[in-house]
Amino acid sequence: MPLAAVILTFNEERNLDECLGSLAGWVSELHVVDSGSTDQTLAIAARHGARVTPHPFETHAKQWQWALLALPLEADWVLALDADQHVTPELAAEIGRLVTSNDPAIAGGYVKRRQVFRGRWIRHGGYYPKYLLKLFRRSAVWMDEGDLVDHHFHVRGNTVLLDHDIVEDNRNEASIEAWTAKHNRYAVLQAKEQLARAAAGRNGTRAAPFGTPDERVLWLKQVWNGLPLYWRPALYFVYRYVLRLGFLDGREGFVFHVLQAYWYRLLVDINVDELRRKASAPTGRS
Repeated sequence: MPLAAVILTFNEERNLDECLGSLAGWVSELHVVDSGSTDQTLAIAARHGARVTPHPFETHAKQWQWALLALPLEADWVLALDADQHVTPELAAEIGRLVTSNDPAIAGGYVKRRQVFRGRWIRHGGYYPKYLLKLFRRSAVWMDEGDLVDHHFHVRGNTVLLDHDIVEDNRNEASIEAWTAKHNRYAVLQAKEQLARAAAGRNGTRAAPFGTPDERVLWLKQVWNGLPLYWRPALYFVYRYVLRLGFLDGREGFVFHVLQAYWYRLLVDINVDELRRKASAPTGRS
């Protein structure tokens, strides 16, 4: 079908084989944008027939923006995946129906992310379904370069919610040491992003409690930013683990919700506080 799949990579030998294997036989283009892998990533991409294009990495948002502008994509429809994500057969069939119908009124499709942590699907705590805009028309997509940690695609036009899942299972973070090290770095970036957005005001995406999944997330972020530092991680953990039944995810769920909802959010708040203190500190004597 006329669909280009694009995947970003950096040392993804543990994840990439399953990602590319889930795309075999039904996408018309397969592109990998690599930012300097030194493991078997490039060999795995070649084995699956992917076209590999190197490009230095700055942020996920900038890397995706470059990929969508610079790659020799022929199809208008694009499926944008991280290397630790793979498409279920049911989602592949559903995407096929949407793309081949080529309804001019539809510019993008949200898919459901199924998060796997230490081998367990995190089904509770409000973490599933998490809708991500991963399928879109290249002619309608735009991105916000202000995203320092994550990336979000936006489209000009109507979107649909697809019924089936992508599975996210990052085997590079199989150990808690690797997971915490990555999120410790992300906490600093997210604190900087949060303060920068507060200073700049709203971006081009509408915030609405009953809008698209991205509009709802933006509205929730605005609510979150109005809550007091240090209190909000504890409140968030209670909301996720108790009110949204995160305890039903068992031992792995307990570890995940403590780390993701409380520990990581607390690190962000600590960094926000430190950055504010540095910004308000006197620069020197006159």
